[in-house]
Amino acid sequence: MATYHFNKEDQVSTLLIKNIGRLQTPVGSFPHKGEKQGENLKLDNAAILSEDGVIKAITSDGKLPCKEEDCDMVIDAEGNLVTPGLVEGHTHMIFGGYRQNEIPLKLKGAGYLDILRAGGGINDTVKKTREATFEELYDKTEGFLDEMMGLGVTTAEAKSGYGIDLENEVKLLKVLKKLNEDHPMDIVSTFMPAHVVLEDYKGKEDEFIDLCINEMMPYVKENDLAEFIDIFTEDSVFNVDQSRRYLQAAKDMGFGLKIHADEIEAIGGSKLAGEMEATSAEHLIVINDEGMASMAKGGTIAMTLPATSFYLGATFAPVRRMIDEFGVPVAMASDFNPGSCPSLNLQFVMNLGYLKYKMTPEEILTAVTINPACGINRGEKVGTIEVGKQADFVIWDAPNMEMLCYRFGSNLALQVIKKGELV
Repeated sequence: MATYHFNKEDQVSTLLIKNIGRLQTPVGSFPHKGEKQGENLKLDNAAILSEDGVIKAITSDGKLPCKEEDCDMVIDAEGNLVTPGLVEGHTHMIFGGYRQNEIPLKLKGAGYLDILRAGGGINDTVKKTREATFEELYDKTEGFLDEMMGLGVTTAEAKSGYGIDLENEVKLLKVLKKLNEDHPMDIVSTFMPAHVVLEDYKGKEDEFIDLCINEMMPYVKENDLAEFIDIFTEDSVFNVDQSRRYLQAAKDMGFGLKIHADEIEAIGGSKLAGEMEATSAEHLIVINDEGMASMAKGGTIAMTLPATSFYLGATFAPVRRMIDEFGVPVAMASDFNPGSCPSLNLQFVMNLGYLKYKMTPEEILTAVTINPACGINRGEKVGTIEVGKQADFVIWDAPNMEMLCYRFGSNLALQVIKKGELV
């Protein structure tokens, strides 16, 4: 990959990417659903010019938008594929410890809820997260961000949810806020205190919801620590009535709404997501027709997590029906976390979308760019390659999206550009 510097200063103002074999991108700043999920712009022998981190011009058919010598940096893409920077729409990337010790239990047939009921799972991560210092969490999460960016991710959502009490949840959100200031990755924070019912609140879930509403949410909002709120609506966690009260309070305070729904049991989480007009509903492994219809009516994005299905040996969300029958906009994310998906590789998620969800390469690109961008309220800024948007791109070791979906197990990201600069 040839890179030329015409300006010796460290700061790059103007960047030209030339000789792009195929430039492929969704178009528009809205959630793409139904047939539009599979609509991508494809330009051959293309070039992109960015200035001060913003896309200024896009050309094709061998035309250049400027003279090379007028640019601070020129990258020769050498005929490779260029797409928007990937957008990671769902992670639990900030946590203490790991949970590799659960593998023997899983091999013996223990399920997610079995481990949770026995005091393991999230409970174990909460303990280790509370014990971790700010600095330890910062360093660990920074390493994850570096790895993600090396795989082509340029914008990422991150949830709290392993602190559970106010002190430790705030600690996690402050780490994320500092990383968003320091790291090239754009980070969107989600506050998720209602992630698990700890032993102290077993049978007193309503009291915990009151604590979230009356003490935790106001503090987080007043201190601008998160944009979204999330809750785990599931058997043995929080029911639909508790989730509705929690989400309505969050909505009244100005938070965007997310909901973990229909991961293990279809208890009505996806239906609630549509009724509340939540920005996104996550997981949806066992979603039913009522849930899909509600989400379509409410304009809720399906944030699907195929790597979690893969790791848990679970079924895969009915994505083809979401797209073809119900017109629900589909996004895909990693769900990176220490228990049910210890992988942050969004390229692998794309492979699973191809093989398990039966999505087309065009639908997959939409699902890891503009749809998750809209799922974290960044669709006006990132998720497509269009004039006026942020200059976030990936140059791939592939000629087209078909190759990117076909190859798995290797990092095919050759170069990642964030806000018009190589990272």
